[in-house]
Amino acid sequence: MKKIISIIISVLSVFSLAACGNKNEAQTDIPVIGISQYGEHPSLDNCFNGFFLGLEEAGLQEGVDFKYIYQNAGFDDNVAVQIAQNFSAKNVDLMCGIATNSATACYAAAEDKNIPVIFNAITDPAEAKLDSGNVTGVSDKLPIEAQLKLIRACQPDAKTIGIAYTTSEPNSVSAISEYKEKAPEFGFEIVEAGVTSQSEVTQAIDSLIQKGVDCISNLTDNSVVGVLDSVLDKTSEAGIPVYGSEIEQVKKGCVASAGIEYVELGKQAGRMAAKILKGEAGCEEIPYETVTEFQIYINSNELKKMNLVLPQDMADKAQDVCE
Repeated sequence: MKKIISIIISVLSVFSLAACGNKNEAQTDIPVIGISQYGEHPSLDNCFNGFFLGLEEAGLQEGVDFKYIYQNAGFDDNVAVQIAQNFSAKNVDLMCGIATNSATACYAAAEDKNIPVIFNAITDPAEAKLDSGNVTGVSDKLPIEAQLKLIRACQPDAKTIGIAYTTSEPNSVSAISEYKEKAPEFGFEIVEAGVTSQSEVTQAIDSLIQKGVDCISNLTDNSVVGVLDSVLDKTSEAGIPVYGSEIEQVKKGCVASAGIEYVELGKQAGRMAAKILKGEAGCEEIPYETVTEFQIYINSNELKKMNLVLPQDMADKAQDVCE
């Protein structure tokens, strides 16, 4: 019910945006940032929060140096497009798109007006065609090799890894390709289940369970992560461990993850935005960045439930979300 209400509010707010504007609208001399977030889940929320921390670290204060309009697309591509078009109609000074679908919609709406766009939480900017023009940002490319190494360490006898993903999401298509390329090096076969919408995710998980996969590895796929609780209910009942792609998924009940920190991802995007708002550089002068540092996160309670043991040398370096 909460998500239904959130989506309804998001849709209504899109249509009211042009009429109502931002509460600081009267202060026309302050630059306006239009922030489009594809949907609500902890990873994307962390990007949003980190974005403001990055602006603050760069010395910019909300209400003094910038104001912002925030809109949530509720994982709906059409709403993401409407949000971006409204930002363009309002002539915002900068757009920030959190997740691929929101970022590509912002770029398409901003291009004719030459409005700078900062993207965040995009695995493959080149695949999303966001690697040139008046756009830059931060990539959350998954440390897939480290994830495969982690899974092999936890499950020495495992043969198959199941992955559910959205076939229209460039992030996921790119990650699946890399998984399939690297999995044989670790003795794994990837069993994939593609979906076209969030409503199909639990059915895809059912199919992976029926195929007898040894475990499931999550991507940063927004459709899948958006219903992670339901996914974990099914896999827990089936006794199949799920490996997350970042800390928030491990907190929810994934057994472990080799993942990046999304607040830091957001902060870097905020620092980029600050350079543009200060007039220090344009997007073309700020190459997009890929976060390469990762941390091993574990949920010791879930590992115990699944009778999995992480080798001591890896456990010593891991962060246990249960502590």
